[in-house]
Amino acid sequence: MNVSEAMQTRKTIRNFLDTPVPDDVIRSLLQKAARAPSGGNLQPWRIYVINGSTTARFLEHVQAKAGREVPEYAIYPPDLKEPYRSSRFKCGEDMYALLGIAREDKPARYAHLARNYELFGAPAVIFCYVDRIMGPPQWSDLGMFLQSFMLLATEAGLATCPQEAWASRPETVRSFVNPPQDLMLFCGVAIGHANLQAPVNKLVTDREPLEAWTTFV
Repeated sequence: MNVSEAMQTRKTIRNFLDTPVPDDVIRSLLQKAARAPSGGNLQPWRIYVINGSTTARFLEHVQAKAGREVPEYAIYPPDLKEPYRSSRFKCGEDMYALLGIAREDKPARYAHLARNYELFGAPAVIFCYVDRIMGPPQWSDLGMFLQSFMLLATEAGLATCPQEAWASRPETVRSFVNPPQDLMLFCGVAIGHANLQAPVNKLVTDREPLEAWTTFV
């Protein structure tokens, strides 16, 4: 598989099989992804891996810690303007249509969102932390590292789900993985094998045409 194929086939998976993913595979993907660029070669990502029997213990921990927490950051701006608002809205509507959940069925929608905190059934997850002294340039480095990791996972026949939702449960994750206090949680990435029979995994999100966001000067 070349890079173009990995880009075309990678997508966010929201229903996983329980097929195990060996630690050595995750370790190899992380080592390869560490070749991602970072300004000044700071390599600001700090990764915690939960896999195997530890995943079950983590999910039990999450359930026991259910409750409101102070998010690490605002996942979306409070007042999205166009075209961003419509893009986000359509993504949600397309997903819920595949799930057969009507717009007015708020309990079912919330129940699906809550599956973030079950890793959508994935057997493994990585949590990406960054030092609190870092700024937006280093956050962009995290994105390049995580994209590299997800493309490499695609090449390896694995599926992923990047989950910024975990930023709203930072104390739950912190109390399990025990990172230093100067680290803050950016996101999780669920890892596993896609359940190809699950309707939600048929979602392919739209992309704006090149002319909408590119200017050749």
